[in-house]
Amino acid sequence: MTSPAASPADARARLYDIVKSKSFVRGYIVLASGKESDHYFDMKPSMFDPEGAELLAELIYARLADVEADIVGGLEMGAVPLITPISIVSRRAGRPLPGFFVRKTVKDHGTKKLIDGLSDVKGKRVVIVEDVTTTGGSAMKAVEALTAAGAVITLVISILDREEGAAALYENAGIPFQSLFKASEFLNA
Repeated sequence: MTSPAASPADARARLYDIVKSKSFVRGYIVLASGKESDHYFDMKPSMFDPEGAELLAELIYARLADVEADIVGGLEMGAVPLITPISIVSRRAGRPLPGFFVRKTVKDHGTKKLIDGLSDVKGKRVVIVEDVTTTGGSAMKAVEALTAAGAVITLVISILDREEGAAALYENAGIPFQSLFKASEFLNA
């Protein structure tokens, strides 16, 4: 765990440094949204870094203090590295939030599940996590699958919002949205 003396601001500052050094890249790329960009955020190195994973889980869990939630999860692949650390932090804090993930397509063998990790989400209050949001379309796929299964979405939270439409998408859908960071914090640094 991080030092008990570390404030949330110190933890966020340390995570910013990790993301900046491991996940922020300048260079041409086509994003999942189909948009082209001269920079990108590959959050996997930060999410799989031991300190990064711990800080991400602690900071995301802290954002859930006033959010009604029974479970936490999101769309594969962006959410998967976040789910277990958040569930562990939630248990240690005395508010266990089981995890799950939504597949991009229904599994074609075995259980043939679209939503995996839990047997039933009907009536559950759900927090959706995501690594990076651009237009918000990827996490919205999870929202749609979970809503169709009878869940209630109480928050979508991303590590980083590229500030290219995700906030408006969720606002228009009536779904609360937050991010730990915004792209402009890195681009303007």
